[in-house]
Amino acid sequence: MRVGIATDHGGFVLKEDVVGKLRDAGHEVVDFGAHSLNQDDDYPDVVTPLAKAVVGGEVDRGIAICGSGVGASVCANKIPGVRAALIHDHFSARQGVEDDHLNLICMGGRTIGPAVAWDLIQTFLAAEFSQAERHLRRLGKVASLEQGLRAR
Repeated sequence: MRVGIATDHGGFVLKEDVVGKLRDAGHEVVDFGAHSLNQDDDYPDVVTPLAKAVVGGEVDRGIAICGSGVGASVCANKIPGVRAALIHDHFSARQGVEDDHLNLICMGGRTIGPAVAWDLIQTFLAAEFSQAERHLRRLGKVASLEQGLRAR
């Protein structure tokens, strides 16, 4: 799977760990930065290109990390077509993909350890969208919201 990843300074150490594990697991990784630790960087500068790459099909799924994961999630969800969520548990990592077609996982580099993060990422990447009628219907309603916002 082709996986995009992005972080600011708050998740830099976790991102470096995750990138190695993704490659060792056979995934192709597209690293949107940060490429060095810089306390003055801003998560929108790296999360936005990642989110656009997810929507554009340049990557299959995305991983965004900031200090808490909240800012990355807010930012990513501003890009129409992104379905991002802050994930801390296995159920949400799996169910978010199966039911809600989650395509970008957000995590906090200061709130979650590397072993748990890796376990959740593996769950997220292994999950598949169910294509169930009720989930397609709900996603259609979400897409309509995006269309209405773009038309304003």
